[in-house]
Amino acid sequence: MTSSETGFVDLHTHSTASDGSRPAREVVRAARDLGLAAIALTDHDTVAGLADADAEGRSLGVRVVPGVELSAVEGDVETHLLGLHLADVHRLDTRLGELRTMRVTRAERIVARLNELGVKVTMEDVLTQSGGGAVGRPHIARALVNDGWATDLRDAFDRYLGNGRSAFVPKDRLAIEDAIAMIHDAGGLAVLAHPGASGTRARIEALVAHGLDGVEVRHPSHSHEDVVRLQALVDHFRLVPSGGSDWHGMSEGGRALGGMRIPLAWLERQDTFVSARAVGGDDRVFVA
Repeated sequence: MTSSETGFVDLHTHSTASDGSRPAREVVRAARDLGLAAIALTDHDTVAGLADADAEGRSLGVRVVPGVELSAVEGDVETHLLGLHLADVHRLDTRLGELRTMRVTRAERIVARLNELGVKVTMEDVLTQSGGGAVGRPHIARALVNDGWATDLRDAFDRYLGNGRSAFVPKDRLAIEDAIAMIHDAGGLAVLAHPGASGTRARIEALVAHGLDGVEVRHPSHSHEDVVRLQALVDHFRLVPSGGSDWHGMSEGGRALGGMRIPLAWLERQDTFVSARAVGGDDRVFVA
């Protein structure tokens, strides 16, 4: 089975460059084995895996869309934003370095809070789990499981790390408008990630005013009603649709690579949007 026969892509995946369990090259090989035409590698606050992914993709005939996933805030609400089709990865990486430093600082605060609770994990344990990638709560959760303080990742979040739990520490704040600007400065498309039921008309309209380019319509966490509503809003505001499995290397919670069956046509619409913007045209005409 070839990628041209399937005509499907996955525009939301993670590697060991952040909190995925497989190196970037393995993510691409897994996509090839499934016959996917393309993937977007969208690691959290880092583009470190993109060079390897692109090289493997060129070798195997799988297109790799350069991407990233940023954590931002709307008021007091955390929002995830995908940057897709990044043209200037190096420009973005400078600012991302600041965000990765913020991630380490947050992890240190969480570890200190866990220690105060009598949970004896160390920052060294966490960094071992991250393997040099951008540090996040999943790495702390893995350290807790590895050291016997939790039975699995869900238990670690339910006991200690989830919002409002005993060791929860909020992230430093990156305003959503600043996150969108960062992505645009790198030549990319800013796509709202997995909004689910919170993807209302009022919210999408407000984000469009800040420059939002697209919405992740299909995601494992979305209900059928979410998909229908988000697709209608994408059409109404003439945005680009996107979607993906949010794959981290394992098929947990229905997050199987390629499982969202994202049509190649959606990627082609994004390409048209990017091309129109690059030449200074009306990038929304074609999605009317």
